[in-house]
Amino acid sequence: MTSILADYYLWVKALHVMSVITWMAGLFYLPRLFVYHAEQVQTGEKSDDLFQTMEMKLLRVIMNPAMIATWIFGLMLVATPGIVDWSMVWSWTKGASVIVMTWFHMWLAGRRKDFATGQNTLTGRRYRMMNELPTLLMIVIVLSVIVKF
Repeated sequence: MTSILADYYLWVKALHVMSVITWMAGLFYLPRLFVYHAEQVQTGEKSDDLFQTMEMKLLRVIMNPAMIATWIFGLMLVATPGIVDWSMVWSWTKGASVIVMTWFHMWLAGRRKDFATGQNTLTGRRYRMMNELPTLLMIVIVLSVIVKF
């Protein structure tokens, strides 16, 4: 199995990068939709249904599959011999950051359910602040993988 992973390393890496880009796009956009939804839409309005549809489709059709693909291809890279040196700090900082990013994804899914049930209590400002988390995590991940600090 490991020789197969080594043979297809560049393909797996390319698919991993494409999955990450797609997932990150959703992680940046969904909280922004929540900002506008919280600030400009009242529960029960026609635009409330529109926002809920956009949020649900973004999460289920784009973000969830991208997150799953990111994890699958990432774990395939981890299983490829010679790719990850667990004695170095970068692999642990990247791993921890990916776990936090996955938690954030799940947190967003919970907030989408709050909007769907009319129980959102967070402000647009709070969503704006939370929207910075994927950026910070991306910085840590990219620096970890490229600079290998």
